[in-house]
Amino acid sequence: MSGTTDPSTEGSDSGMTAPVPAREFTIDELAQSAQMTVRNVRAYQDKGLIPPPEIRGRTGIYSNAHLARLRMIGPLLARGYSLGNIAELIEAWEKGHDLRQLLGLEQAITSPWSEDVPAYYELSELMAAFGRQMSPELLARAVQLNIVQVDGDRFKVPSPRLLNAGLELVKLGVPMMSLLDVLSGLRANVEQVANALVQLVVKHSFEPLGSHHMPPASEVPRLAEVVWRLRPIVDMAVDTEVAVAMEKATQRYLGERMDAIFNYVLENKHRKG
Repeated sequence: MSGTTDPSTEGSDSGMTAPVPAREFTIDELAQSAQMTVRNVRAYQDKGLIPPPEIRGRTGIYSNAHLARLRMIGPLLARGYSLGNIAELIEAWEKGHDLRQLLGLEQAITSPWSEDVPAYYELSELMAAFGRQMSPELLARAVQLNIVQVDGDRFKVPSPRLLNAGLELVKLGVPMMSLLDVLSGLRANVEQVANALVQLVVKHSFEPLGSHHMPPASEVPRLAEVVWRLRPIVDMAVDTEVAVAMEKATQRYLGERMDAIFNYVLENKHRKG
């Protein structure tokens, strides 16, 4: 399927200006990216909730559209829908709307905002990475913050990038427990901002079309475009605000440190003079 587009982005009438790059998955990779078991993926495929893969030789190849569909099924199950309900919903969508447009909106909403792929570590690997700081208390705190998840005899790390950032700061001498306290406060603030931004989009783009029914087919591509465009806009806004805040913090705290160093140098020079 390399070089092709997903069904959710085919056609010039999709109205999407920023589709995600085409990706391909084996069933194991798809299950890992969707954070579910291979058994579940096969079960959903058998029930018709996701389309069959493209077969190359003896290997099934899945796409972004499969991942987006799996990411939709999980939240629907969590909200109390049965697999039968979800199958009926998908069937209704397919009969009443252009499936390409609906998949486009579905993919815009459910596609991950990060390319981070979960990784798995043995306890010995975590202990080797963080050294003496890796105590039972630290591990429990990391599990509480969902930085690591207990998965049998192993530990699943949903965001290896976040873990690696913490490891680099630990190498600079920053205590890991203090980093976890900072992350806890940061996460609460970030989630508050994220909720407020998405609520604005819901209020001004989705609610005018009605809250409890399918939007008009003609509006579905526009709604998908709104969600896709939200991603780079948020990235720019957050990057800018973080950069400004880090500049202020650096000047405030490290600037004071540099002033103290300069004053010390000047005082020593005067004494020697």
